[in-house]
Amino acid sequence: MEKNSIQAEIASYTGKLLRDNFGKGPSSVYVSIKRPFITIYLSDFLAPMERVLINQNKAMKVEETRDLLMQELLPDIKATLKASAGLDIKEMYYDWSLHHKTGILVGEMVNEDGERDVLLENYEKKEAVHEQIGQVSMQAEKWPEAVDSCLLNDRTLIITRVGILVKIEKELISRGFEEQLKLSKRQLEKRLLHASEFEKILGSKVKDIFVDWDFNIDKSYIIIILQPDQPYGGNELDE
Repeated sequence: MEKNSIQAEIASYTGKLLRDNFGKGPSSVYVSIKRPFITIYLSDFLAPMERVLINQNKAMKVEETRDLLMQELLPDIKATLKASAGLDIKEMYYDWSLHHKTGILVGEMVNEDGERDVLLENYEKKEAVHEQIGQVSMQAEKWPEAVDSCLLNDRTLIITRVGILVKIEKELISRGFEEQLKLSKRQLEKRLLHASEFEKILGSKVKDIFVDWDFNIDKSYIIIILQPDQPYGGNELDE
């Protein structure tokens, strides 16, 4: 199957899955595939009930509910990506920008041995991006033990961090406060990231920033969506 057909099929499947489970799906789904990553960017994704809660300053309740639903959906998403597109996803992350009514799903692909088989390509300003990420991480927790990143396309910067949790965070996780910690860290890190110098470093306007973690392996993804010169090409989905 051609790449464009695979992307269109994944976009259609994702839109329907979210619509069936959230009551309203995104109006547009943009799928990008470049080993070892796949990103699924959602536009105009906010259910009427969620809009009511946000207007009542209960955005964290919306995120908490979405987290519960996504934990149920992720195994099905990974299984479908493997069956329909041959994409073996080891890890999958997600986040939302409720204010912009957008969202992102990020999957990391592995080979038959269960390992990432592609080195992340270098790009201009990569070292400066990693330095900025380290400084932001220091403000929120600590300097990461490892940082890597790649430009998936001219609009999508993917950054991985390993080894950022501090002792108090690990203690909260061990005591069952993982969800509360994640919700708090999302707000804090996004605020710091939006206040950082990525636009100056990358020479492009930042449209969206997403963050997610796997606390079990102390790994985090940051996805920065840059403002394109042209509209973001993708698959328009009928509601």
